[in-house]
Amino acid sequence: MSVDVRPATDFEDVRAVLGPKSPGASVCWCLSHRIPSRLNSELRGPARGEYVAGLCRAEPPPGVLAYDGDEPVGWAAVAPRADTSFARNRKIPHLDDLPVWSLWCVRVRPGHRRQGVSHALIAGAVEFARDRGAPAIEAYPLDNGDAKVDLTMAYAGLRKNFERAGFAHAADTASVLAGHPRILMRLDLG
Repeated sequence: MSVDVRPATDFEDVRAVLGPKSPGASVCWCLSHRIPSRLNSELRGPARGEYVAGLCRAEPPPGVLAYDGDEPVGWAAVAPRADTSFARNRKIPHLDDLPVWSLWCVRVRPGHRRQGVSHALIAGAVEFARDRGAPAIEAYPLDNGDAKVDLTMAYAGLRKNFERAGFAHAADTASVLAGHPRILMRLDLG
């Protein structure tokens, strides 16, 4: 499969990867780390998708999409850390005052997994941040070793995939997801 990664400006393509089967469902839409928790709780059903549609029209768009031809097959959320809940998160440390970007969600649609899509998404997110002037990019993946990870909770990514993309372990965190510790990994872009 040849994977092309592009900025997430097409809401219908974002919906294909992140949206619920039922339009009224209140699924994540990858908003939980992007917006204040109160707003995240208030947005229900179709309002969540409408909010994401607005993000797709903004600059920068809310992340990147991976395509197999014209079919959207994956998503990665990436934004300036200052614009996310990671700016205030007590469990994930700040290393310095650099205006780093955060990459916190990597999702590959069923039927397209184990084909290199997540690797393409990470590389595409790095380029997306670099193109917008980010001095560094951070991720907060699971440090799961060889242990299996529930796919629902694997959205944070896996340490080995970020190492493969050139990220280095920068700090331990107090965050645990699906029984696995999360670590702070960083890639300098300067």
